[in-house]
Amino acid sequence: MDLIPSATTLVTLAHIAVVVVVFVRLVMARPATGVALAWLTTVALLPVVGVVLYLLFGERRTGSRRAERFAAHMVDTEDWMRGIRDQEGTAVDWSGHPPRFEGMGLLGRSSAGYPAVAGNSLVILDGAEEILRAIIADIDSANTSLHMAFYIWHSGGTADEVVGAVVRAAERGVLCRILVDTLGSSAWLKGRQPGRLREAGVEVRRALAVQPLTTPFKRGDLRLHRKIVIVDGDVAYTGSMNLVDPRFFKQDADVGQWIDAMVRLRGAAVEPLFGTLLSDWCLETGEDIVAVAQAAGIHHVPRAGSADVQVIPSGPGQSRMEDGILQMLLKMIYTATNEIILTTPYFVPDDSMLRALRSAAAQGVRVDLIVPANGDSFLVRHASRSYYEELMEVGVHIQEFHGGLLHTKSITVDGITSMFGTVNLDMRSLWLNYEVTLFVYERGFTSSLRDLQQQYLDDCTEVDLDSWLSRPIGPRLLENTVRLISPLL
Repeated sequence: MDLIPSATTLVTLAHIAVVVVVFVRLVMARPATGVALAWLTTVALLPVVGVVLYLLFGERRTGSRRAERFAAHMVDTEDWMRGIRDQEGTAVDWSGHPPRFEGMGLLGRSSAGYPAVAGNSLVILDGAEEILRAIIADIDSANTSLHMAFYIWHSGGTADEVVGAVVRAAERGVLCRILVDTLGSSAWLKGRQPGRLREAGVEVRRALAVQPLTTPFKRGDLRLHRKIVIVDGDVAYTGSMNLVDPRFFKQDADVGQWIDAMVRLRGAAVEPLFGTLLSDWCLETGEDIVAVAQAAGIHHVPRAGSADVQVIPSGPGQSRMEDGILQMLLKMIYTATNEIILTTPYFVPDDSMLRALRSAAAQGVRVDLIVPANGDSFLVRHASRSYYEELMEVGVHIQEFHGGLLHTKSITVDGITSMFGTVNLDMRSLWLNYEVTLFVYERGFTSSLRDLQQQYLDDCTEVDLDSWLSRPIGPRLLENTVRLISPLL
């Protein structure tokens, strides 16, 4: 009798061992159940490829060095937070808000550490040309420092004029720092503009370098998805737009021009936005954050308006609660009594968000979800559509935007509070990307944002439930199949 196991038996045993190892790692990591099951299925069905994918993307590993820097920065961030809280005139008077909003403020502070602050002015800028012209004007007026962080920087059109403004600022002695994501800005980093900026004295750094050899120790697809501009520590911009001119960006994607919005912010909330950017800078450079902050001129910013604003940075290792941004979004949705309007280019919710939206609609809240009619991601587009039926069945209105790739990330609730920033309503943004989001507790700004959302709605077609249910089985099968891997998107 031959006691030597066959090659097939050895391969089978090895595969079983690998699945068991992945199972144990998943159990100990305690991800969402859907994520764990999706990875187990992937590893089980794709013996070699599944394991490689899991090693590359299966865990939220930031690397030991980055984790140590995060921990050190949190100590300094605590000092900033105490200073912000103690600054005269910036404490929020929650008695002027519905009682449920104070709970949101406390949740955000527990999650990210930054308190809501009073005395802010926010102006919505709609459209790339208006946004870029405003940024150029503020750069040209800079006296001391300019800091910029973007996921994508792309040459062409008015974006090139921003580079020219930064060069002029550096040449007149303004401290200029630019941080861009390695992957998102890879083409730009290989071009001539970074060299031109450096020759003028601008410090240009890349964030989250892709290093395949370190993949077993840290995840390689974590991305800096924030968009922040800080001028002299007094004026800030954030929102959905990358540093691109959409007339020259992804013109071959066949989705139309990207439609974005940004906010120009003045007041106390500039400081936590500045702190977020400087923390990102020091995580990449290894510089001492206190020294960098002093050189940058970070300071308390006086009142500039009436809006109460809370800055929530998010990302792996970034905050005390790993699901802090998700909890803030859920809390916001659950406060609604009349209306919720959401705009997002990518909609792949987890079970908790899906349940919150369905619950709101079932209680009689008018819920409008605005998404692009044509997205730029095949998998995300089809995964997103797999959720339409169960949302529409309880009264959620799915609105498909036809004016281009709607990229604005926003939520308004009851016309009195709003969310605006860089976070998409998908698993990648909520769990993996480094994002920054503004929660605004003010009717005036929310009204302006609601007006912008209405402009989007005017260019939308609502998806009809009966027509949706009568579609051929092919698209429905594809969408539901892609949905099985939606936790991994």
